[in-house]
Amino acid sequence: MEKSALDHFRQQQIQSLVRQYYTYLKLEKSFSPNTVDAYMRDLEKLLRFLNDKDLRPQEAQARDLEEFSAGLYDIGVDARSQARILSGIRAFYRFMLLENIIQADPAELLQSPRIGEHLPNVLTVEEIDSMEAAIDLSKREGQRNLAIIEVLYGCGLRVSELCNLRMSELFLDEGFVRITGKGNKERLVPIGKRGVECLRLYFRDRNTWNIPPEYQDYVFITVKRKTKNIGRIMVFLLVKELAQAAGIRKEVSPHTLRHSFATHLLEGGANLRAIQAMLGHESIGTTEIYTHIDRSRLKEEILMHHPRNIQYGKH
Repeated sequence: MEKSALDHFRQQQIQSLVRQYYTYLKLEKSFSPNTVDAYMRDLEKLLRFLNDKDLRPQEAQARDLEEFSAGLYDIGVDARSQARILSGIRAFYRFMLLENIIQADPAELLQSPRIGEHLPNVLTVEEIDSMEAAIDLSKREGQRNLAIIEVLYGCGLRVSELCNLRMSELFLDEGFVRITGKGNKERLVPIGKRGVECLRLYFRDRNTWNIPPEYQDYVFITVKRKTKNIGRIMVFLLVKELAQAAGIRKEVSPHTLRHSFATHLLEGGANLRAIQAMLGHESIGTTEIYTHIDRSRLKEEILMHHPRNIQYGKH
């Protein structure tokens, strides 16, 4: 059988299995429609993850499910949501065991996080909008500050990555930013229409500034005292100041925006491995990930599922 025909056959098998599981939840378990929908959404996250590993769900081993679980933690999914998702995954594998689809349950020892375990806060889209609305755009640094918040949230960057971002690493017409992350590992991160617009508005102001030659390639520049590339502490203070001005009572830092980026993408249905690749997390930042997810697919994931791109258009 040719590969394309085999892939089609495998997908049909998986779809048939999912339909059986849906019927099981609805009729045999008598779950409410909302509960069934929640189980199916969480299962879809796992199926996408396994598909990128070229695995059918019945072929997954315990280590694959542990990698999926670790990925949820890596991108900042809170402990309660992790527990719910993993509970659904265990239920799915118990169903397959009951139906004799598998002979052993790889999810049997899959552990849920402790509910009290601390993970960074996540902001709602509305809270991020409120922070941006608190920026005084009449000030010299106003457009710069808006671009900082939008790039942190829209691209999921670490604060150090934002501070070191260079003009020569921006490919705005193509919709990508090249990021140098931990260990000098490079990755391409898609940037949506909103982020591009904010940067270009900021560049109008930036072009009027007297920037020393050694700092001209840095994207984000200070405007007070000595003109140079912006530092981590300044970004921390800016984010905290805007959160306070927006009336947000959560503990907010630049990393909060990074976790919000990942969580909103996951909630929107984005591929878990694509999110991990965009974050540049060391545990999956290997060549292997790019054999499964190419640049066009990374861009498609963020354009399809990030709230900013849904709000401002996908092109």
